[in-house]
Amino acid sequence: MILKFIKRMKGCEALKVLVVGGGGREHAIVWKISQSPNVKEIFCAPGNAGIKKIARCIDIPAEDIKTLADFAEKERMDLTVVGPEVPLVLGIVDEFEGRGLRIFGPSKAASQIEGSKVFAKKLMQKYNIPTADFRIFNNSADAINYIDEIGAPLVIKAEGLAAGKGVVVAREKGEAVSAVKSIMEEKVFGNAGSRVVIEEFLEGPEVTVLSFCDGKTCVPMVSSRDHKRAFDHDEGPNTGGMGAVSPASTYSMELAEIVEKQIIQKTVDAMAKEGIPFKGVLYTGLMLTNKGPRVLEYNCRFGDPETQVVLPRLETDLIDIMEACTDGTLDKMSIQWKEDRAVCVVLASKGYPGAYEKGKAIKGISEAERQGAIVFHAGTAEKNGMLVTSGGRVLGVAALGKDEEEARMKAYSAVSKIEFEGMHYRKDIGKVL
Repeated sequence: MILKFIKRMKGCEALKVLVVGGGGREHAIVWKISQSPNVKEIFCAPGNAGIKKIARCIDIPAEDIKTLADFAEKERMDLTVVGPEVPLVLGIVDEFEGRGLRIFGPSKAASQIEGSKVFAKKLMQKYNIPTADFRIFNNSADAINYIDEIGAPLVIKAEGLAAGKGVVVAREKGEAVSAVKSIMEEKVFGNAGSRVVIEEFLEGPEVTVLSFCDGKTCVPMVSSRDHKRAFDHDEGPNTGGMGAVSPASTYSMELAEIVEKQIIQKTVDAMAKEGIPFKGVLYTGLMLTNKGPRVLEYNCRFGDPETQVVLPRLETDLIDIMEACTDGTLDKMSIQWKEDRAVCVVLASKGYPGAYEKGKAIKGISEAERQGAIVFHAGTAEKNGMLVTSGGRVLGVAALGKDEEEARMKAYSAVSKIEFEGMHYRKDIGKVL
């Protein structure tokens, strides 16, 4: 590592980096990596139309682990960075490390912290990490009997990966029963719904804290809050996220100290004790209850759209941090952040998170960027030389400001310049708690 650093200082070596994924989060990661003087060339698989402007997009799906490893080996990638959860849960880190390739992210075993809500809840229970009370069910009949017994409100969670949509907050008993039948009997999330976790309903503002981890040391990033519901005033179905702000206004320095010591570091220590050290980014979703912070969920990677408001505030070279996480030297890093506030508004296709059409022409991105915003592409593609929609969440329009109101105004001013048929977005990002 020391030799590598000296070579770079002399200008004798620059890195080739591969980023895996093709959404808004990956665009934000590629955008930030591109600012590193230590990087010579960035590749992204599969990427999108926005990423294509700053990296070489490679037509390999994020889940095709063997082909990705073959590509990284052939092209002699110095570092691979994994954006989405699926390749991590499938074991991409194990495959790459088995070939002697450097990669940023947790192992397959460590990725269970997101891949299995049962694993995560049992870990928290074993190590006294504050979370909601819960029960685990292997069949729908027992789960429904339990709901009949204790009533509502309750939270129903599919055990496995469900693209951020496997959680139902059921305020009435009938809604909870329907959720269990949908997940376990109708298999709307496939095998991810083989087991469900039923949790007590918690109340309070939500906060997301992403942390850099090297297996033993964790360094929390600046806080953020995403807005999951599809419509204004937090109404409508859950989505992958309709926008985000950083920092979360309800997250004080005192709370941050408590969370770092009693939750995040405790989690990293617990994983190490279990023999599965966590390296990469640990996403901790929190509810700030009147009894203190409680863990709602863990993810094993950068959040989306939280990354789009957190990384624009990062001052330290992201590549240096990722290498420190990979090498186990994170305790030597001093990570700096901008005081600015950040707001990101997601522009979605009509019908999202349900069925939606693709191929709608997108206009106005250059004008939006002239407003001082950063436009991160999520579901975009090029068709006959034209930029078109190709996903449910199409763009993330992010802006920085000296305070949240200035950041909001800049973001929404930029949003007003963009148009595509059926464009839907929330008007209250940053306003609701």
